[in-house]
Amino acid sequence: MTYLIAALAAYLLGSVPFGLVTSRLFGLGDIRKIGSGNIGATNVLRSGNKLAAFLTLVLDAGKGAVAVLVARQFGGEALAGVAGLAAMLGHLYPVFLRFRGGKGVATFLGTLLALAFPIGLAACATWLAVALIFRISSLAALVAAALAPVYMLVWHHPHTAALVLLMSALVIFRHGANIRRLRDGTEPRIGAKS
Repeated sequence: MTYLIAALAAYLLGSVPFGLVTSRLFGLGDIRKIGSGNIGATNVLRSGNKLAAFLTLVLDAGKGAVAVLVARQFGGEALAGVAGLAAMLGHLYPVFLRFRGGKGVATFLGTLLALAFPIGLAACATWLAVALIFRISSLAALVAAALAPVYMLVWHHPHTAALVLLMSALVIFRHGANIRRLRDGTEPRIGAKS
């Protein structure tokens, strides 16, 4: 019952569409109608409002981190892992938006930071390095997601490596359209306005 309650609460937290909330608070309208139509920070940035994009990034990452940290207090690492995965599923498939959510990158990184801080930092650094070099957010996300399970094994966290592998697979799966555009050379660069 504890696991079910934690998973449900984390899922509902993850379902809060902060990109949509911040874009409306800043008068940007419905973020789903600009750029890629995604509710994440990268698409909010396409509106030209950097503060709204930054707040979206922090709040989306915070969903995963808060879910993990609160669950850990009540039930240890296993419950924390369940809550982190549930928060991420909430972001990807939010009940409040008819199960059409974001791509989960910020929530994934926030969850990682709370689950295993060094691995989270390594994944964030990977995202940042790739983004600075290539200026393509989706490519940075894909590389960070692919390497996160490897970091888990290198830093001797086998108990959470399978969980991180599953979350990484979800991030990669949600980037299917981006992968096609990367292959075709049509993926937009960071900062390109809608």
